[in-house]
Amino acid sequence: MERGLQGYLLPQTIPGESFRAFVPHPLPPTPALEFNTELNDLLEQANRAIGRLDGISLLLPDISLFLYFYIRKEAVLSSQIEGTQSSLSDLLLFESNEVPGVPLDDVREVSNYVAALTFGMERIRSDNPFSLRLIKEIHNVLLTRGRGSDQQPGEFRRSQNWIHGTRPGNALFVPPPGHEVQNLMQDFANFVHDIPERTPTLIKAALAHVQFETIHPFLDGNGRLGRLLITFILCHEQALREPLLYLSLYFKTHRAEYYDLLQTVRMNGDWEAWLRFFMRGVRVTADQAATAAQQIIQLFDRDRKLIQTLGGTSGSSLRVHHLLQKKPLLTIAEATSELGLSKPTIASCLEALAGLNIVTLRSGKTRSRVFVYDSYLKILSEGTELT
Repeated sequence: MERGLQGYLLPQTIPGESFRAFVPHPLPPTPALEFNTELNDLLEQANRAIGRLDGISLLLPDISLFLYFYIRKEAVLSSQIEGTQSSLSDLLLFESNEVPGVPLDDVREVSNYVAALTFGMERIRSDNPFSLRLIKEIHNVLLTRGRGSDQQPGEFRRSQNWIHGTRPGNALFVPPPGHEVQNLMQDFANFVHDIPERTPTLIKAALAHVQFETIHPFLDGNGRLGRLLITFILCHEQALREPLLYLSLYFKTHRAEYYDLLQTVRMNGDWEAWLRFFMRGVRVTADQAATAAQQIIQLFDRDRKLIQTLGGTSGSSLRVHHLLQKKPLLTIAEATSELGLSKPTIASCLEALAGLNIVTLRSGKTRSRVFVYDSYLKILSEGTELT
């Protein structure tokens, strides 16, 4: 059954022009979603992929280590969609007080995303309700400093915004006016809490993402927070034990289709097309994360065996190797501080690891040298390359 426009167009006037803002209907869609064989199969595949990913998290020797970098990879990808030029290496250098290769504002934006994701997960794990208050608090962390910090962090907008254009009159899409936002977000929260009816978790995350992006409730940061909400919903409903699923790489790779489908839902009500895209993304992304985890386990095991061939220096070199798993960009000063070994010992170990082609030397600040665990960083960085 055709649904047509998933809301209504509200005439608005500002000095110099008139336009129409889109006000979405509450979720779930009416009439109800139609699940044909293809969509049912994709939903089943996506659920199985999430189950496999959740199971692999139990096999990792240090899940916190994998999460540490996977969260940072997601931060880089999500911020790249918004136009930043920061790479994963730039972020790691910034966090180590080294000099990144891009403007500091770009890296601060990515760093804020890491902080917002970490904050949100801590609140969810503490059994805080998934509420409008929590969404505002996460947004406040997301825009705490740098770009966007002057755009009312943590507050729903009270003025009009628009997407892709210089003004509302020539924009690709105009979200609802500011005075509608609070009520629309309350409807959004009700849907997430299964009011008026229960929605399966993956479908809920998919529909909620579109609705959040359509409401665009903040002056800035909506795209990044909207992508975060997918992960928060999956973890809040215990589909995942850990925040291991992020769709930013899939959305970045299929950016044109992603934006087209958001607009197709709004204008034509084709939620099923969006769900097919979303479920494919979940399946692909979950499989990529599981593969990366397995590759990392195999890499660490291979390199440990190589280091054990060093003889007398293998003990200290193994300790440096273990530190490199937490800090794949490492200076001699950092290693000395972390491990309590002398600088000559650390330098000797890193040179030995370079001889085994485990690390390479990259220049850092004046008087410091940055050693890079290249094979590890390559796995972590896959998909974050700037194009």
